[in-house]
Amino acid sequence: MSGVNDFVIRFANVNGTGSASANFLFAKTVFRMGVPVVPKNIFPSNIQGLPTWYEVRVSEKGYLGRRDGIDFMVAINPQSFKKDVASVKSGGFFMYDSTKVLHEEFIRPDIHYIGVPMMEICNQEFTDARQRQLFKNIVYVGALASLLKLDFSVIEQLFAEQFKGKEKLIAPNIKALYLGADYISKNITTYPSFYVERRDLVGDSILVDGNTAAGLGAVYGGASVVSWYPITPSTSLVSAFEDFAKELRVDAETGKNNFSIVQAEDELAAIGMVMGASWNGARSFTATSGPGVSLMNEFLGLAYFSEVPIVLVDVQRAGPSTGMPTRTQQSDILEAAYASHGDTKHVLLFPSTPEECFHFMSEAFDLAEGLQTPVLMMSDLDLGMNDHMSAPFKWDDEKKYQRGKVLNAEELEKVKDWGRYKDVDEDGVPYRTLPGSHPTKGAYFTRGSSHDEYARYTEDSDTYVRIMERLVKKMETAKNKVPAPEIHDGGNAMGILYYGTSAHACEEAKDLLAEAGTKVDSMRIKAFPFSDEVKAFIERHDQVFVVEQNRDAQLRTLLINEMDLNPAKLTRVLHYDGTPISADVVLQGMLSNFKSQSH
Repeated sequence: MSGVNDFVIRFANVNGTGSASANFLFAKTVFRMGVPVVPKNIFPSNIQGLPTWYEVRVSEKGYLGRRDGIDFMVAINPQSFKKDVASVKSGGFFMYDSTKVLHEEFIRPDIHYIGVPMMEICNQEFTDARQRQLFKNIVYVGALASLLKLDFSVIEQLFAEQFKGKEKLIAPNIKALYLGADYISKNITTYPSFYVERRDLVGDSILVDGNTAAGLGAVYGGASVVSWYPITPSTSLVSAFEDFAKELRVDAETGKNNFSIVQAEDELAAIGMVMGASWNGARSFTATSGPGVSLMNEFLGLAYFSEVPIVLVDVQRAGPSTGMPTRTQQSDILEAAYASHGDTKHVLLFPSTPEECFHFMSEAFDLAEGLQTPVLMMSDLDLGMNDHMSAPFKWDDEKKYQRGKVLNAEELEKVKDWGRYKDVDEDGVPYRTLPGSHPTKGAYFTRGSSHDEYARYTEDSDTYVRIMERLVKKMETAKNKVPAPEIHDGGNAMGILYYGTSAHACEEAKDLLAEAGTKVDSMRIKAFPFSDEVKAFIERHDQVFVVEQNRDAQLRTLLINEMDLNPAKLTRVLHYDGTPISADVVLQGMLSNFKSQSH
């Protein structure tokens, strides 16, 4: 139920009109007033012209997932009026530009209408055509600030920060802000029952997107080389890495860059360069999305079998094929886990927050080098490109990079019988060398074809089986090195299992169920291969709901395939329309199954 610090507002705009910054201004203002917010930008895959939506959930309780149902609609785009009017909850509010009369087909008797002549106001007060369009957005922010009791001093402070160095822009923005507010105070009498009231509920939290966090994590994780090919929604991750590297990785005395960024001609070339750099000892990575992973499959197989450590970030979007480039899903799980032909298997990390994007990204390089295998961090568009409330990132300056089993010249001198692919420690992970480590020892052929323990080509069946079984043993070792699942087990009969950006919705759904008298246990999976704890959790419960943002229940398939589980225990709860999953979807999926059981 909507109330003080508890409502959802949606902005319906035309892409390319400068509305995104105005909408984010609204979200930041609420955040600065100490109230948790969840902003979601729903945008088309073109530069300008098509409808775009920006949704902000204000949550006193601190729920960070989407909530279905719109309490307040700011409708600026006539192209989407029909859809926008229909999406407002009964009793909700619909604000529009009343410069033109609203057609009767858009009138609903069960919602409130607030007309603000935004364009008319801007035409009267501003002469520049571009300014008129931009300030129209600020006018509606001012109107909202008046209707929802936002702190105007906070907004003015945000203007000062935004236009630092461009101070001449501050005054006209403030003018537009108060033009909207003044119109409301003079002309509107019906105000929403819900509004924003100052709190102290965000602490030292920050608003940041996952791609920015991952880019910073790569710098702190020691990455010095990135090779990539642009693709939505991963491009901004590489841009963030570049910005942070320019700040943190430039030699103060010489001005020399201690990093290299290469935009390759395609995805295949990108991962090939990453593999070459990693083979030479540099910590390197690439970032892409599902279509890019498809193209990178051959090199992923090569890296797996030749045991070259690489890091790849898959910021997932809706597929198959090119799908919906600017919508979110978790639909690359099976592709990533078994990427390439033959018997391949890769380490996957599933971050749920920007903070985890930072830490998982930095840890991915330790994992890749420690296991000598590809590590794929599975983010998604919602996490990667939307701003999320996050704990500030912390880093231990005493932390040492874990380079794994790398033999230097002195160590090679002591080794009597070194073989690149020998399992000396019985953990499946061999010892490697870096080019140039020793003048005569440590050289070997890195090949993707069948080889023995000494990297010699062979088609001997027994040798091939030994190598393949050692790779299986390596994945068993990985189970104890990847992040452990987060488990809340209260001894209930039913459990809910989820990963990535489904976490917030699932946690809220769990609370809602508890309030209704039904308690369920939960487990958030953070990595693949699955630890023994995952299997134990599932086997302890009569029924486990597996929540995923894809059509085919890919994680469920992976769980059954990897751990020989009874499929009847694992119930699908799926959402795959390209929008971030909500607690309502999770709850409905679970309750419908409860009903079917009762019958």
